[in-house]
Amino acid sequence: MKLAGLPLGLLLLFGVAYVTDYSMILLIKSGEMSGTSTYQSLVSRTFGFPGYMAVSALQFLYPFAVSPESILADRRLAILGTTAVVTLPIALYRNMQRLGKVSMISFLLTVVVLLMVIIRASSMTIVIPHTKDAWVFANWNAVQAVGVMSFVFMCHHACFLIYGSLEKATASSWSRITHVSMIISLIISVQYSVFGYISFTGFTQGDLFENYCMDDNLATVGRFCYAITIILTYPMECFVAREVISNVFFGGNLSTVLHFTVTLLVVSLTTVISLLSDCLGMVLELNGVLSATPLVFIIPTACYLKLSADQWYHPSNFVPCLIFLLGIIIMPVGFIMAIFYPQECSHGNEMFYCLKNSTSLGTLSSTPYPANVSEIKL
Repeated sequence: MKLAGLPLGLLLLFGVAYVTDYSMILLIKSGEMSGTSTYQSLVSRTFGFPGYMAVSALQFLYPFAVSPESILADRRLAILGTTAVVTLPIALYRNMQRLGKVSMISFLLTVVVLLMVIIRASSMTIVIPHTKDAWVFANWNAVQAVGVMSFVFMCHHACFLIYGSLEKATASSWSRITHVSMIISLIISVQYSVFGYISFTGFTQGDLFENYCMDDNLATVGRFCYAITIILTYPMECFVAREVISNVFFGGNLSTVLHFTVTLLVVSLTTVISLLSDCLGMVLELNGVLSATPLVFIIPTACYLKLSADQWYHPSNFVPCLIFLLGIIIMPVGFIMAIFYPQECSHGNEMFYCLKNSTSLGTLSSTPYPANVSEIKL
């Protein structure tokens, strides 16, 4: 919302949700048309070996933007501990159906965090100084926001794995599941976006929890719940990365030893990256434009258009063509803007408005702030 402008940002959020929903269904339809059951085999059947390697690389790289977070002072020790004790054992599951309960817990904790953000919105707005143009309709760097939104909704790399785990795997049941899931995701994302942005406006960080004061107990609970959701979400991403390695190097079959070795390799690489990086916003943005955008906008529509019995310019293919074209534009433009205009990152430092008030958030004073943000000495 900060990058795009709140009104345009909400419109873009709805748009990306629609594209995600549409392209997920398109993927399964394309799989049925080509007689394939994995994302990689679909692209291989459609575009040959170069396409197979390209989508394999994108699927493998996407999960590496997800890393466990912690509220402990020593984040490296916390990451190593939670990886060894929680993340790795869950990631070693072979059957994705076993992640059903884990995913439900993650979803419930996401709702808890959302409630925290909503509750804190009323407290934070009275202490956050005014920022210029905070409520404009649109900002010029809105394309960067699309990359982040694509990352938020993107789950195409796991579509065939999830589809194959359904008791009744049909195109109609998949469509219903996709529609319901996307509507719920959109509702939650809109509330996060609105309440998060109105709380901090121009000071909004790529990682929203960087905005809350360190002595805010409610925010600390939210951080803890958010950390658990990330830890419980990661194993599904690991499933995909492991499947890519299995299909590319081992013909789709892993022995028990190889299963453990590959899982350990993927988790270890992700852990190393998470130890080296603590700026979430930049990671999400780059991963969104480089991995999520092609997996959401470009590849599903390209496969469908190639497999469709109608010519690409047939009226029935108007929406896939439009989505494909948008992806071709968003990917390079978003990448260039992410490099030259990176999001701000406080790197765990206390925000200035927290230092201004020595008491906890529950008793924050209403000390007046300068009306113009340029007057503030950070």
